[in-house]
Amino acid sequence: MEKGLNILPQYNLKLFITGASPNSVKAISNLKIICEQYLTGRYTLEVIDIYQQPEAAKTEQVIAVPVLIKLSPGPVKRLVGNMSDTAQVLKGLQISEPV
Repeated sequence: MEKGLNILPQYNLKLFITGASPNSVKAISNLKIICEQYLTGRYTLEVIDIYQQPEAAKTEQVIAVPVLIKLSPGPVKRLVGNMSDTAQVLKGLQISEPV
């Protein structure tokens, strides 16, 4: 393998929502747009409705929704809200905006 290759990390994300509430719908839409724009082909996104999967929320100790959990690359990060502030989401995911 050649040295100096810039291998971009794969992002593993979980978004916890509450059914089809307005904030949940916005969070899904906003996050998908951000991921497609900045992480095309480099992310997995699992959307978890805490009404349908309460055990998953308990396991991840979710206390506010919508919440995005970035599992990898480390460190694990949590972002709460509808993901409408792109700059804040990118900062939380530790992604640099292109210049």
